[in-house]
Amino acid sequence: MDKTSKYFDHWAKIGKSEDMEKGHGATVNKFLNKIQFSDKFSFLDIGCGNGWVVKKMAQLDACTKAVGIDKSKNMISKANKTKISDKEQYFTTELETSRFSRKFDVIFSMESLYYSVPMEPALTKVYKLLKNGGIFYCGTDFYKDNHFTTRWKKDMKIPMDLRSESEWKKMFKEIGFKTRVKHVTDPKNKAKWKREFGTLFIIGIK
Repeated sequence: MDKTSKYFDHWAKIGKSEDMEKGHGATVNKFLNKIQFSDKFSFLDIGCGNGWVVKKMAQLDACTKAVGIDKSKNMISKANKTKISDKEQYFTTELETSRFSRKFDVIFSMESLYYSVPMEPALTKVYKLLKNGGIFYCGTDFYKDNHFTTRWKKDMKIPMDLRSESEWKKMFKEIGFKTRVKHVTDPKNKAKWKREFGTLFIIGIK
């Protein structure tokens, strides 16, 4: 088990998966609630934690299958124990070595991709897992432009790939994605950076 898996196994044990859900919920829900999911779609969440986004998506009528993966076995255990739909599936696996017989219409990741160092192999895997015309929504609070969060790497003491917004966009485009970005802020949050910088969503279409 690598250092990152151990770190998040511990977080799951002490209840931090719920803290992450609470901490990211405002911007993630604000972002996802503005997307029209009218056509039938399959969904994959990378770094799903306790599965809160998977559960949200599984409740949509248009969602045919909602899958969550995480490298922390304790996070996946929590996700499995709180299933609310037969559409949900959870697996303990690394993204890069994950094996799926199917491709997905929509892939999502919040505060996860940068734990793959460097990120390019992980992002290439995402591209391969998407159907043609599929879309990847990648959210991050950890980026160079947001100087309030750049200290996380030092505080957490685990491998993290820090990039600027322009570097994120460049990487997505080099992999083959049609790319755009969106900032989603949380105006009522006590943290200044959540009000001013917010979550950076990089949106890639295959």
